[in-house]
Amino acid sequence: MNLPFWVRRAHKWIGLVIGVQALLWMVSGLYMTAISLEVIHGDHLAHVFDGPLDQVSERLDIEQLAKIRPGFESMKLKKFLGKEVYELRAGGKATLVDARTGNVLSPLAREQIVARAKDIYQGEAEIREVTWITQAPQEVAKRPVPMWAVRFDDRSNTTLYFSPDTGDLLARRHDLWRWFDFLWMFHIMDYDTRDDVNNNLLRVAAGTGLVFALSGAWLVFYSFRRRAQP
Repeated sequence: MNLPFWVRRAHKWIGLVIGVQALLWMVSGLYMTAISLEVIHGDHLAHVFDGPLDQVSERLDIEQLAKIRPGFESMKLKKFLGKEVYELRAGGKATLVDARTGNVLSPLAREQIVARAKDIYQGEAEIREVTWITQAPQEVAKRPVPMWAVRFDDRSNTTLYFSPDTGDLLARRHDLWRWFDFLWMFHIMDYDTRDDVNNNLLRVAAGTGLVFALSGAWLVFYSFRRRAQP
């Protein structure tokens, strides 16, 4: 059996099969290391800071809140658009209530979401589009719907996604993030959900790449050993 011949042939064909994926691994890996995660996360585009709560303020007590939202399971006092509000949760559903008047604010109207987006957006661009979303696009596939999408007319095509119940910023998306997500799909070879790093296709490709590397190392060792022989 001519072992070097078969190792060379296997190495060549494995290289043809795995070469494209290896190139995608390197290109995607280079992109991921060249751009910091802080930029990818978009913290520079939208920053949430509602300020401290008022030290002295007349607020509704628990008994009064129970009349507005009977059976609520948890509560959180926070600021929203400059006013104090309670976030009441019951059965997985959140409701915003004005902490002073008791007025129910949820679901938030388009004008309130626009004001919220302008408040936390760190750029200078104007809002291009505001969309009510009932079916989440790929870039926010795991976020709960419905939600509001506010798109800004900037170079990054920034989109901010908000909860209509709490006004919380659910996600920041921009072109650098979208490229990251696109390359991540190729990097982990999950072309469906883009989050499964333990899929069988990746296992096969990684195993094949290992065989390619080991066969190449063996050929290098064999070549030097053969030259060293008199």
